[in-house]
Amino acid sequence: MIPHERSLVQKLADKPFALLGINSDKDKNELLKTLEKEQITWRHWFDGGSTNGPIAKTWNVHGWPTTYVLDADGVIRFKDLRDEAAEQAILSLLAELQAKTTGKK
Repeated sequence: MIPHERSLVQKLADKPFALLGINSDKDKNELLKTLEKEQITWRHWFDGGSTNGPIAKTWNVHGWPTTYVLDADGVIRFKDLRDEAAEQAILSLLAELQAKTTGKK
């Protein structure tokens, strides 16, 4: 998923879009090395080194990876989409937002 996520972040750099990563790996230092190696430049949080971390608990995550696509109002609109399906969902929400802000459909 990382290569597609990286290209999506670059493609949507000038749009109202943010990709956020949450990681439950046990070793934070290894995570930091991976973030650098994989060129993960988007915001990323360490969830305490456990799959039962506070972020996973709050968002009711039980499997990895879990993805959520939220709209501009913070409402979860899609869950567990990957690659092209995730990108299409995001693009549809950006189109909705533009229509809403410009009054055009």
